[in-house]
Amino acid sequence: MLDENEIAQGRAELIHWGEPELNPLDALMWRTERPPADSWTGVVVIVLSETPTWERIKSAHRWGIKLAPRFAERVVEPLVPTGPPMWTTDENFDLDYHLRRVRLPGEGTMAELLEYAQGLAVTPLDRSRPPWSAVFVEGLEGGRAAYLLQAHHVLMDGAAATQLFSRILDREPDQEHSGAPTEADRPQVSRRDATGRGLRWQAEAVGGLLRGGAKVLSQAAADPVGTLKGAGAYLSSVPRVATPPPPAASELLVPGPRTKWRFGSLECDLTDLKKAAKSVDGTVNDAFVSAILGGLRIYHDRHGATLGDVPISMPVSMRRDDDPMGGNRFTGAFFSAPSGIADPAERIQAMHERVLAVRQEPALDIMNKVTPLMNLAPSPLVAAAISGLNAGATLTTSSWQGVPFRTYWAGVPFERMFVFGPLPGTSMCAALCTHEGVCCIGVNVDGDVFSDTEVLWECLQAGLDEVLALGR
Repeated sequence: MLDENEIAQGRAELIHWGEPELNPLDALMWRTERPPADSWTGVVVIVLSETPTWERIKSAHRWGIKLAPRFAERVVEPLVPTGPPMWTTDENFDLDYHLRRVRLPGEGTMAELLEYAQGLAVTPLDRSRPPWSAVFVEGLEGGRAAYLLQAHHVLMDGAAATQLFSRILDREPDQEHSGAPTEADRPQVSRRDATGRGLRWQAEAVGGLLRGGAKVLSQAAADPVGTLKGAGAYLSSVPRVATPPPPAASELLVPGPRTKWRFGSLECDLTDLKKAAKSVDGTVNDAFVSAILGGLRIYHDRHGATLGDVPISMPVSMRRDDDPMGGNRFTGAFFSAPSGIADPAERIQAMHERVLAVRQEPALDIMNKVTPLMNLAPSPLVAAAISGLNAGATLTTSSWQGVPFRTYWAGVPFERMFVFGPLPGTSMCAALCTHEGVCCIGVNVDGDVFSDTEVLWECLQAGLDEVLALGR
């Protein structure tokens, strides 16, 4: 039985989905974006098991934007880099600009849908408008439809997306949208306003630094030995965290221009992936990443090439229960992934050990500590630095728990959700989002590095199959 009060309360919370200003990580992604090679924009591919009417789609958007007004807001940068950009209501917001409909010309296969989506992904968003666009796609085989959401990363990370979709989606096919959502108190913000807020932000940052210094001195006075040990552990951790791992030695993984994005998808039952991971004392994320690494290894075998360990970048969530909804709360971890290990069980175990070692690094959050200072530097310099750091990794992976219960949108069942992340320096990005007990894996690759993507998709499926076999 649905708890209507709980649903209503969750939807009411969306009025606060998103902070008034971009947090330091969001600001860094906004300012360093140079699409498509250094893009921070991804595409969410949602498969609907039936085809709703166009009017139901538009009505669902009008209702959803009232619930989550962030999607009718644009980013305003200060006149000079005094602080982070801010959000302001777009007085000229036009839903018809952001939302359109198409019909697939072919047989409506998943491959055709992803081919259309990858073309959408490399089309730059208009930065003077709310940073998203959407396409309702009709004509999928089996009477199905799809919804493609192209969104800048400043809107949300994986956890924030789950916060949004778990609240905004319906729990019944004809759930009533009764009552008007609470009106948001979101003032207009000019570039001058953002500049003034940035100056105040700097003053607050200095005050916080002084208070933090005083706290450290107080702790040092109370426990000088413990403070010195903690400081020593942190300082010794910094080089391990900040130094990129060795580059991939494979001749097949020479970095490309990252201007041709190619999308592929995999899926499996979440229970099966859990069984496989548990059989060798790993986590779902360990098994997922090991499956991708195994697929890369099989791909190299098909080409008569050797694959050793590859450098990987992996976001580690720093989100706390009391953090505001929306935006991004993660730090990046860079390390060598065990793709050189042929046995899938041993690979998962090695992956588990390496991830655990990275998570235990005292300086894991070093990027979040220096990000506020980086945001005060000229954007071209920061963009070059970030691109250089990300270019040290071949693969980016990310996984998170999606919506676990049955949902509907525009009156029809919400069947699958695949997320295709950008390629900010890497040649492949693989993202796993669970949806109603299914692991939906979206893979984006540089088409100049992987020119034979049909072979790559087959190899990645084989890598997933060999991992799943461990649980049988």
